[in-house]
Amino acid sequence: MSSASLSRQRRFILPQPGDSLAAIAARELPGMDAAAAMQHLEAWNLHIFLMRRPAGLLTGCDVVFVEPPLATAGA
Repeated sequence: MSSASLSRQRRFILPQPGDSLAAIAARELPGMDAAAAMQHLEAWNLHIFLMRRPAGLLTGCDVVFVEPPLATAGA
């Protein structure tokens, strides 16, 4: 049997009960200005903003990325 190594994956969280994107931004991106943190979350999570009404509505099973996409090998 061969041993395979797992590649690093993008960091993400699942929302906690009562979480808002502002709360996630403050908790997961603490060293960043609040407005900038929200802009990053919006850019990294278009699936939450483009597909929902109201935009930004969170459910407990949402995947919320808390870092930008990882660079691909050879890019």
